Amino acid sequence: MKIGISLTTRVVALSAAFATVFAASACGGGPGADTPTGPPRPGGTLRYGLSLAPTCSDPAQSATNQTLYVTRQIVDSLTDQNPATGAIVPWLAQSWEVSPDATTFTFHLRPGVTFSDGTPLTATSVQHNFDAIVHTLTGAKAPLAASYLAGYTGTAVPDPLTARVSFDHPDAQFLQAVSTPQLGILADATTAKPADQRCGGDDIGSGPFTYAAWRQGASASLVKRAGYTWGSAIFAHPGEAYLDRIDFTVIPESGVRTGSLSSGQLDAISDALPQDVPQIQASGGRVQFTSNPGVPFGIQPNLTRGPLRDPAVRAALLPAINRKELVDTVLGPQFRPAESPLASKTPGYLDQSSRLAYAPGTARQLLDRAGWAPGSDGIRAKDGARLSFGVLFSQNFAGNQAILELIQQQLRAVGVDIRLEPVTDAEYTVRQNNRDFDTCYYNSSRADGDILRTTFGLDGQNLNVRGPIPDLDQALTAELQTTDQAVRARLIGRAQQLILDNGLWIPTIELSQAIGVSNTLSDLKFEASARLQFHDTWLHRG
Repeated sequence: MKIGISLTTRVVALSAAFATVFAASACGGGPGADTPTGPPRPGGTLRYGLSLAPTCSDPAQSATNQTLYVTRQIVDSLTDQNPATGAIVPWLAQSWEVSPDATTFTFHLRPGVTFSDGTPLTATSVQHNFDAIVHTLTGAKAPLAASYLAGYTGTAVPDPLTARVSFDHPDAQFLQAVSTPQLGILADATTAKPADQRCGGDDIGSGPFTYAAWRQGASASLVKRAGYTWGSAIFAHPGEAYLDRIDFTVIPESGVRTGSLSSGQLDAISDALPQDVPQIQASGGRVQFTSNPGVPFGIQPNLTRGPLRDPAVRAALLPAINRKELVDTVLGPQFRPAESPLASKTPGYLDQSSRLAYAPGTARQLLDRAGWAPGSDGIRAKDGARLSFGVLFSQNFAGNQAILELIQQQLRAVGVDIRLEPVTDAEYTVRQNNRDFDTCYYNSSRADGDILRTTFGLDGQNLNVRGPIPDLDQALTAELQTTDQAVRARLIGRAQQLILDNGLWIPTIELSQAIGVSNTLSDLKFEASARLQFHDTWLHRG
């Protein structure tokens, strides 16, 4: 899809106005920007407006932020991760040991935990969960969960509260992996089901909330789990959640979400846009921000198709994009330009901003030397082929379209034509799985540098459709083989450099969560991967 001068001017002018509003309202605050009004009080129903429909009620099959806001609440994990320090702390496992070669992880479970159907949590529950992900859900249904269990050989149960998980290779990422909702522990009644039957809203977990209703594509409701006493070590209080109920409603239109929040019909909303902030603040509300760890938004080239087979083209794309302009024009000061294949909040992040500095002259020189000559319309060509490719993307983040339209302008200035290919989430997944794209545009959140392996490794998604790159493959394998965090950080840093060297990722911006919150709500918190955790949240009204 090409855009003419009039559309380009309109998009940039409109986005600039949004950014100006956002800059003027940047006091919305960070993860702790609540206004304390006394001790927490139990009770009440939180009304939450999602920007997109959840895709599946099963935490193991959850992928989008909007889905995880719901599914995180019904499932507990073996460990948790401190969002401030990255430290791994107890949750369902009260202690653990890791073998010296990081191939075996022994978890000692907290006694007295039960699932919402009354059955007890045992080591066999852990075994059934991991076995089901590997053998029943598989990578197509649960790609993140399956990637966390790559090389899984089984779970031994020496006694009812001890689970010994083994791998065929060292797996230093696993303690963090079991803190994610994708590896949260569900009851046998759920893990025994086929994958599709785990998406209907009757999943049984041990979490602080349980499902009360699920209408695919429209809404979901959770109710407090009575008798819950086994929360994470990070939770601010022991015992049951304060809220009686959470009602999630899907409201795709940002203006409708904001109006509903400002008028008191909702208590919190996803994806508060820059132009919405003054209205939210005028009604006494605020916007809470946190940046996502993991792989920032970027363009991932399919190395088997079109002009992106040429390494010089991929290299030229890095300096051809003005990332600061993307943030300043489309998003505002609560967002950051991407400066590496890892987001800055991720353990192991290595600043690569000098390599990603905006230098269109450098981009033109790289393309000139590689034989890509400008045509009469300004778009380069070589051997009769235009320097043109498609960018597959979904609207899972409200800023995607405007960001890509601005990138389209920036790349055209150096002689590169990109075609924007917006699709539904379902079509995006199908085409991604079939490798039916020139490039795809997305991000992926995880508070561990191992996300580079699951995204770019030959044993991961490998959406680049690449063959072996020995130096990179060695770094991605070696970071799994050491529990020395300093050594692991160096290897993850090396992997970031090599991903850029080989043009496997063209970073653009870091995602931030922007949650509109009414003045009736306190202690809405983000967990380590920037997803919402409602255990400590409470309402000022009953």
